[in-house]
Amino acid sequence: MTVENEDLKKEVEKTSPLREWVVNYIGTKLAPEDGNVTLEMALDVFAEEFPEFVLALAEENFMRGYQQAFNDIQSMAAQQQEQTKQDEQPSA
Repeated sequence: MTVENEDLKKEVEKTSPLREWVVNYIGTKLAPEDGNVTLEMALDVFAEEFPEFVLALAEENFMRGYQQAFNDIQSMAAQQQEQTKQDEQPSA
């Protein structure tokens, strides 16, 4: 099963000085035929040239996802416990 992230195909806009510098750097390095720099290109270049930055982002994303899953499990358990209490109460 392959999951494609369509956002990776989007062109990166030069909306700040940093983005402009990054897009120009990547454009010069990769020289895309259409002249457009995509998010996927940026990620590839960062992974190649600044892997510790990409790794830190990935680790942070993983930890936040793990924490969210843990919170969801706790919330579901509390909801199920409340539903069980309600089901056990005698009907009037």
